[in-house]
Amino acid sequence: MYKILLFSVFLLWGCTADLATTAAQYEMPKQAFSKKGMVVTAHPVATRVGVEILEKGGNAVDAMVAVHFALAVVYQRAGNIGGGGFMLYRPAKGGVESLDFRETAPAAARKDMFLGENGKAVDSLSRDGHLAVGTPGSVAGMWQAHQKFGRLAWAELVAPAVCIAKEGVVLTNYEARTLNEMRGAFLKVNRYVPVLVRESIAKNGLRQDTIWKKGDTLVQLDLAKTMFEIQNKGRDGFYKGSVADLLVAEMAAKGGLISHQDLAAYEAKWRAVLSFEVSGGYKIYSMAPPSSGGILLAQMFGMIRHYPLKKWGYHSAEAVHLMAEAERRAYADRAQHIGDPDFYPVPTAQLIDSQYTKTRIQSSFSLTKASLSSEIKGGEFDLFEENIPKESEETTHYCITDEEGNAISVTTTVNTNYGSKVVVMGGGFILNNEMDDFSAKPNSPNAFGLLGGRANAIVPQKRMLSSMTPTIVERDNKLFMLLGTPGGATIPTSIFQVLVNVLIFEQPLLQAVHNKRFHHQHQPDKIQIEKDAVPRNVIKTLRAMGHKVEVRKAIGLVEAIRVHDDGRHEGVADRRANDTAIGVK
Repeated sequence: MYKILLFSVFLLWGCTADLATTAAQYEMPKQAFSKKGMVVTAHPVATRVGVEILEKGGNAVDAMVAVHFALAVVYQRAGNIGGGGFMLYRPAKGGVESLDFRETAPAAARKDMFLGENGKAVDSLSRDGHLAVGTPGSVAGMWQAHQKFGRLAWAELVAPAVCIAKEGVVLTNYEARTLNEMRGAFLKVNRYVPVLVRESIAKNGLRQDTIWKKGDTLVQLDLAKTMFEIQNKGRDGFYKGSVADLLVAEMAAKGGLISHQDLAAYEAKWRAVLSFEVSGGYKIYSMAPPSSGGILLAQMFGMIRHYPLKKWGYHSAEAVHLMAEAERRAYADRAQHIGDPDFYPVPTAQLIDSQYTKTRIQSSFSLTKASLSSEIKGGEFDLFEENIPKESEETTHYCITDEEGNAISVTTTVNTNYGSKVVVMGGGFILNNEMDDFSAKPNSPNAFGLLGGRANAIVPQKRMLSSMTPTIVERDNKLFMLLGTPGGATIPTSIFQVLVNVLIFEQPLLQAVHNKRFHHQHQPDKIQIEKDAVPRNVIKTLRAMGHKVEVRKAIGLVEAIRVHDDGRHEGVADRRANDTAIGVK
């Protein structure tokens, strides 16, 4: 029995048990099997909430809504109602749809809003505090998906989040540590002491700071009130009424830009799905712009298909060299050509064209020598530009399948760890710092070191470029796999490597997800690797080729589900954090 509260009955303002006392310990299974559906998320409570909805007769979209709002309570560093994201949905009958609920620039935003007097980008303006906040899209996205595909009542799906916020969630060691690390930032940008900061205590006549510890209970009454409004009023419970008033007042108090008009005007958008084929009968579906993820995946697979990767071997010097060179070229194109397609003519078809990707790699790739990123530019295309305006890695992903065969892959974010660090006074929810994902100035790096230019310049109502890459894979027209990850700039390369592990190196899903990873993003010009990701002799060979190799912290937190030929759904959660996979019984 998982030591997590089971939500069997939900009341508007009550719970059937005390989460704070019954969830003192969590089991966090990293692999699970079921023929009745699967949920894989970044937090055990959110995973359990999704499973409960499936067991009550809800479908994958119902479970998605419940999971999303639960994550906004138990995993505020990335789960959210103050951010945005992307959804891929494959109904059991086939066909894939994508929903873009990415944040937008407020109407008062301007292209030079993050530049100092010297004309240089001021990083702190776009990363911390109220000016960094884009108009949130998460609630609108959940509402729109539910209106089209949901089965259970909306109020029933949001009820777990109300319950958890009111009764409290027991902190894991991981969550306690990250809250403590953000204490100073929370106090710096907020005009009050938010509940996420542990209150100081009196000792020996002095006030002393206290820290969160594993097993402490975090109660969020303001957030419970916000969730209650959303539960009862749907989309309008966030974009209108008392919650909207609190959000706009928060913006006005410290120089933020979001207005009531921005909130009322926000729309989640159904987008055309980007897809491409891989040898072996596989078809991969992913996000089109304003996400760069699908284009990058298609380009990287298009470049490596001309070389004997499987023969070279997993994490061999030859394989790592080729994959890094493909990543280098794809990210160069990202910086120059990808942005919000509603504002810029992104040459998607040209970028993923098989002849283009073949030429892109073969024209400058050497089997024995690293390229120089300074010499690798974006490709050249003829664009019709009359309508062009003149100018964290802490994301989270979840995967869900149901017994009918419907599948959901969702990536959502507030951008960096706890976003802007702004907690709406009276509302209790974190706001994003997604404005940093725009190009503050051409060739000025964002928080993840990614470059950009006119395609991703700041324009009112525009969506900022994203790396989020929710992905679904078919084999011979049947659902085969779904996956995604947080990780900022490392998202597309993490998904690329897990797919290569499964589709080319034929690794079991658990191994493919848990194996250590590497990353290249054109600039800075280096291969970043997790410790012990590749053997020392391989690193030595790569350096001899001219690569700069640098060890870094964990790359990505991949969640994945694979559907086996016998009908079993295999869920795998990344070993790198509290991610959890649970199947429907």
